Amino acid sequence: MAIDLEETYKDLHEHPELSYQEHRTAKIAADGLRALGIDVVEDIGRTGVAGVLANGDGPTVLLRADMDALPVAEETSLDYASTQRATDPDGNDVPVMHACGHDVHVTCLLGAAEALVGSKDEWHGTVVFVFQPAEEVGSGAHAMVDDGLYDRVPKPDIVLGQHVAPAPAGVVGVHAGPAFAATDDVIVTLHGEGGHGSRPEATIDPVVMAAATVMRLQTIVSREIAGGETAVVTVGTLHAGTKINIIPPDATLGINIRTYDTGVRDRVVAAIERIANGEAAASGAPRMPDVETLDSFPVLHNDEAATERTIGAFRAAFGAERVIDPGRVTGSEDVGTLATAAGVPIVYWLLGGLDPSLFTHGLANGTTDADIPSNHSPHFAPLIHPTLETGVQALVVAAREWLG
Repeated sequence: MAIDLEETYKDLHEHPELSYQEHRTAKIAADGLRALGIDVVEDIGRTGVAGVLANGDGPTVLLRADMDALPVAEETSLDYASTQRATDPDGNDVPVMHACGHDVHVTCLLGAAEALVGSKDEWHGTVVFVFQPAEEVGSGAHAMVDDGLYDRVPKPDIVLGQHVAPAPAGVVGVHAGPAFAATDDVIVTLHGEGGHGSRPEATIDPVVMAAATVMRLQTIVSREIAGGETAVVTVGTLHAGTKINIIPPDATLGINIRTYDTGVRDRVVAAIERIANGEAAASGAPRMPDVETLDSFPVLHNDEAATERTIGAFRAAFGAERVIDPGRVTGSEDVGTLATAAGVPIVYWLLGGLDPSLFTHGLANGTTDADIPSNHSPHFAPLIHPTLETGVQALVVAAREWLG
């Protein structure tokens, strides 16, 4: 029975799951592969799934889709919008949404599996279909590799994959070289001395300390990084206090960094620590802040020669006008780990997923950023058609280019 791409996508979108909780999604992937006659291995790296389609002698190609969703409350008003909730790793009850489009990725990979099974007389080699958990926390690819992925499935000659993006549906975007940024998450805990809100003079207020630190952190990119270099520093969380009239003893900042160069990355991390220490000293803090680096993704480097070969296949299939170079993306991806662990090249591209009319309106009015929801937005809603069809075709075209 043919896979209904639209119904599969809507079902996945309506039932998102957080990182390492993708049990339902993994079962859909595994069952879908088995129904196509593909050998399946489950529970790799906790919830990961891999399928192996062997079709004679030839190269081995790995196609990857990530499965996890985000703790975001959906605001799309779609009739298949998510109303799911889950418990996050810290024990909090949170809303869950496929705000990054991993439901598109899973659907397209299942569609590509069906297409490749149906065209086995036209190619030879082996295709490994990987449905990866926990991309959003940067550890899912490592978890699968560490759990013996390449002991359970053939080691590939190339890794291929795609990510739906706020670009016009029907377009694919590929950039050779450093394509996706490295990212680091840094937690800074500022220490003060708490007390009554009516007597701030008897305290050392970490909220004021945190506010000053947030503002000063903005000068790292604007005043410490050269114009020809790239860095992004975002304070995504600020937590302090339990009651309006209590000055808390501590405040915690969650900071996200994006870079392409290890030297720039090291300078940014050092600047964060220096600024946090400086603001603590200026406030008379009882002790210096705690600075902890958490999740980290490396730069995703698209192999230049492999990328040019894949671009040629895309241009032949889609036409040159539908194949673009988006430049370097400041978003990050852990899929490169699958290639690095195997010692093989990777080609990873963007899949346009939004209504082209949004771009026409945005460009005409100079409101592109305001009009077009980005990944991780509660309004992110990929256009089902032709996004799914283009995504399936892109995976098949790329795989067939590398298969015999």
